[in-house]
Amino acid sequence: MRRALRRTARMQKTTHFDPFYVSAFVWNIAHGMGGVLVPLYALHLGMSGVAIGSLVALPVILQVLFNLLGGIYVDRLGPRNIMIGSSLVFMLGNAVYSLSSGFAGMIIAQCLYVMARATFWPAAYALGSRLPGERSRNLGWLNSTTNAGQIGGTALGGILIGLFGFQVCFWIGVGTLSGALLLGFFIGETPGARPAAEQPGILQTYRNLARVPAMYFAMACGYLSVLPYTLSASFYPILLVGEGFSTQITGWLLTLRAFGSILAGIGLARTVRSPTGLAVPAWCSLVISVAVATSAMSDNIWIIGISIFVFGMASGLGSIYFQLFISAVSADKDRGSAMSFGGLGWQVSNISTPLLMGFLMDGIGLREAFYIIGGSLLVLTALLPVLHRWGLAGRPSSDSR
Repeated sequence: MRRALRRTARMQKTTHFDPFYVSAFVWNIAHGMGGVLVPLYALHLGMSGVAIGSLVALPVILQVLFNLLGGIYVDRLGPRNIMIGSSLVFMLGNAVYSLSSGFAGMIIAQCLYVMARATFWPAAYALGSRLPGERSRNLGWLNSTTNAGQIGGTALGGILIGLFGFQVCFWIGVGTLSGALLLGFFIGETPGARPAAEQPGILQTYRNLARVPAMYFAMACGYLSVLPYTLSASFYPILLVGEGFSTQITGWLLTLRAFGSILAGIGLARTVRSPTGLAVPAWCSLVISVAVATSAMSDNIWIIGISIFVFGMASGLGSIYFQLFISAVSADKDRGSAMSFGGLGWQVSNISTPLLMGFLMDGIGLREAFYIIGGSLLVLTALLPVLHRWGLAGRPSSDSR
């Protein structure tokens, strides 16, 4: 009976109104809007595939630095303060986009976008991993919440472009983020952060993490989990509009990725029985590779929609696994830094995928570019067992920390 009461109490802690989850939800509404607005705005201005790919990818080089610094300061300043700062930077990025009509201004705005992303995600994941209760449930709920926000933002972005145009949509993003900013002040801090005086230096922190082989398997998992979003925020809108779909339909189709991730967070998170096992990332990689290629094979709305939903589901489960894996192989006091270091896989995807897609689009065609990306994921799937075995050599097979 006592065990049942404790379980009920834990569920209540993760399901009642919480400023953390609501702030993350609102932040991701703006995030989802940006994923549709940026590539379609660039296309509207007549940019080439290489220019669009460069716009999305080149600022991510700076995101590597922002990501590593963000992780360090999550552990020093606390995740709540970093989330508040992320909202401010994201607001500024939307304002700059609304005033830009050339490549230079859009690059500056995109740099602000990537700085906001690079600081938000380590902070949100670190805070989510420290919440009381069952970790897989908390992280599953966090992922479902953020993906629900992206659904709303992606669909809203497609609709609002048709109604008001791009500039107004960017200002709507500013207003949305002001809500996330205000909610951030009501987030309670969690234990785990240490004052800077008690922390090793930045270089020493990452030098220590670089000596942990498991971190490199984490990077591969981070790459897999973010790839569907990278494509959805760059060349999927262009693919769908090129097939004759309106911006409104394109927005709704892209929300299916987030719907799949919500299903993963609500219904599949607890299937990750071992936070360091191989089965989940291997299956997710295989499913994503097939779904990416399938979505480009036909202009049938049902085939495209099912493919986007399926790779969203695999991506969501892969993201939860990534967070659980990092939590299992890192100490609580270094959680933000470990999330950022493992999250370098996100940046590899965000840099390489849009650039590769842009060159391939201009060279051989957009559909063929999707096929090549799907094939490269099959190669990564085959390499995962080797990387997993090396990364966890000498460690226990499961760690519930």
